[in-house]
Amino acid sequence: MTLSRRAVLGTLVVTGLGAGGAGHGLARTASYPAPTREAMLTVPGGRVYVRVNGDLKGSRPPLVIVHGGPGGTHNSYLPALALADTRAVILYDQLDSGRSDWPQDPANWTVTRFVDELEAVRIGLGVRRWHVCGHSWGGTIALEYGARHMRAAADPLAGLVLASPLISTRRWIADADALRATLPPATRGVLAACETSAPPASAACDAATAQFYARFNRREAASPAMAAGARERPGRGFDARLYATMWGRSEFSATGSLREYDGEPLLGRLDGARTLFLVGQYDEARPATAALFAERVPGADYGVVPGAAHSLFADRPAETLAMLRGFLARHDPAATR
Repeated sequence: MTLSRRAVLGTLVVTGLGAGGAGHGLARTASYPAPTREAMLTVPGGRVYVRVNGDLKGSRPPLVIVHGGPGGTHNSYLPALALADTRAVILYDQLDSGRSDWPQDPANWTVTRFVDELEAVRIGLGVRRWHVCGHSWGGTIALEYGARHMRAAADPLAGLVLASPLISTRRWIADADALRATLPPATRGVLAACETSAPPASAACDAATAQFYARFNRREAASPAMAAGARERPGRGFDARLYATMWGRSEFSATGSLREYDGEPLLGRLDGARTLFLVGQYDEARPATAALFAERVPGADYGVVPGAAHSLFADRPAETLAMLRGFLARHDPAATR
């Protein structure tokens, strides 16, 4: 695709850090600060846990990060707190995840309600305008949020980042199939057998799945700071029931309520002048597919984080944050740049 000059420059800057650069090392060993503020905010269906680092009344719009899953937690995004040196950073656990309420009512498990939840967080914190970064399943929520608000009269979005996003289940499964085809034949055979009515032992399925994950989901172990942060403030963690209900048994087949999800028509509602598509070099949300999505949003930026798989913030935190810093700064109000 034809990249904008801004996207090309951002990619060059990040590439220059390198996998072993000093910025990378500092990002993986730094400790995370305590929250400036914590709250349990009322949203449709219950209350969600929110942590803020930085000043929500500062001159630059805050950044909120929408975590993946469905059923994940904010813990994977703790490296983003480094951005709180210039703006407030908001992390939260979606309903039925992590430290939020767990009503376990499947009526809450709809895309629309999760989008409403994000807006309720903004209103509950009293934020007028913010940057939204959605990762993986969080990218679905961010896409829907952008499509809902970017053309509205009262537009709360300074910038929108779709990071390794689930835009279309059909495309996601096609990407997974393409990546599985690169695995050793024996591993492919086990994965195929695991999806039958008479699968092999769960240990064999787990081992084969782990080979896929090690290549395309997460290539690096958690940093000491990330591991410590998860231990210190664990909440109830990942919600496997929510994941299975909305997605299915594994990354490779969608049998839940998202099995027919198609957000591609929403791409035309986005404002490309303030949208970034961001993926990892080895992402299970394949860069080639993300580039095609970006082409459908005229003016959108597109970036690939070198060395990263799907877990951008864990695999290459310094490089990922460098790209985010540049994008956010370009889309802050002119007076604050």
